[in-house]
Amino acid sequence: MPERKGLVIVHTGNGKGKTTAALGMAFRALGHGFKILMVQFIKGSWKYGELETAKKFENFELRPMGLGFVSTDGKVSEKDRRAAHEALSFAQARLGNYDMVILDEVIYAIGFGLINENEVLSLIDEKPERLHLVLTGRNAPEKIIARADLVTEMCEIKHPYQKGIKAQKGIEF
Repeated sequence: MPERKGLVIVHTGNGKGKTTAALGMAFRALGHGFKILMVQFIKGSWKYGELETAKKFENFELRPMGLGFVSTDGKVSEKDRRAAHEALSFAQARLGNYDMVILDEVIYAIGFGLINENEVLSLIDEKPERLHLVLTGRNAPEKIIARADLVTEMCEIKHPYQKGIKAQKGIEF
């Protein structure tokens, strides 16, 4: 069996599936006995499927630490900023305790100005050698892309909302 080299993995782009792809990787890693932490930077108190599923796995800790939807008009609250910094600190303090850490929506948090890109780059630099670090969110900055080992861009071609179909349980949440 080859020695494990922890990778930095980015799921970005305007298409659906970034969080879903990260969860798929988590599911695969769980099958190999990995211990996984998923910290969500935007999702907060609302109920969605992955929260219930995560409870079924002993080695999968899912922490929604955001406050929910963030304004896209450039006006973010101090509460949102504080929550994002708490999420980043929470993840950073636990990097050595897991085989895979997923920072879900962390790239959105950068884009919304909740956290600074350099803080995420520092976290990448601090990650243990064997840790797989997964970052998700639209519009990944070039410096993060350059630092990553694997980058996948989800490209939206067609989506049901274009036909007026609302988000579907089990698909979007």
